[in-house]
Amino acid sequence: MLKKRIIPCLDIKDGSTVKGINFEDLKNAGDPVELAKKYEREGADELVFLDITATLEDRKTFAELVKDIAKELSIPFTVGGGISSVEDVRRLLEAGADKISINSSAVKDPQLISALAKEFGSQCVVVAIDTKRVGNADLVHIKGGREATELDTVNWAQKAAALGAGEILLTSMDGDGTKNGFDLRITKQVSESISIPVIASGGAGAIVDFIKVFDETKATGALAASIFHFNEIGIQELKKELKTQKIQIR
Repeated sequence: MLKKRIIPCLDIKDGSTVKGINFEDLKNAGDPVELAKKYEREGADELVFLDITATLEDRKTFAELVKDIAKELSIPFTVGGGISSVEDVRRLLEAGADKISINSSAVKDPQLISALAKEFGSQCVVVAIDTKRVGNADLVHIKGGREATELDTVNWAQKAAALGAGEILLTSMDGDGTKNGFDLRITKQVSESISIPVIASGGAGAIVDFIKVFDETKATGALAASIFHFNEIGIQELKKELKTQKIQIR
């Protein structure tokens, strides 16, 4: 069984770390390089960097900032935002990323997943899925959550896995920033429908939320932002409690 991972996330806008609720009302959460140093020091298992307005603004991810953060890290580092080609990925890997995350570009051109997996290996390709409940359906959203598609979340996760994704980063837009807990229903459905690792994201507010997502779903990673950025939960404290609950962590 894969050991569980605790993963802080840096949502980047205009070079600063930001955090909002349901993908809106963004507030500054600090300097990304300093936060990366802090998470390395505290024992995070991985770090995710998402340039959240790159696709919307039709520009590429800040490679220089990626380079500055990567210098501070020895843990795996995933970078996403505005990635739409093999060249984009090569540039970010050269800047120090270990894995890349694609979302809107994968929805628009699913064969991009296969092309990247073939060029760099599946272990490098994370497909991020922003999901939101619309009526009775779980729909994939793109462009930083601003545009709904007609894609069913579970079906899209299965297709992404079949095309060569090595991992799914599943963010519940309904849970994002609310601190009401991870969306266990959709996380369970997605993680049980595919054989590749799933990272749960959106809604973490307390240690018990991490215990529940690992106990009640097959997610192998749990990602959070504001609770770590604003020191509401310490990573060491969280890991200690997970061990007490007999949850196998890295």
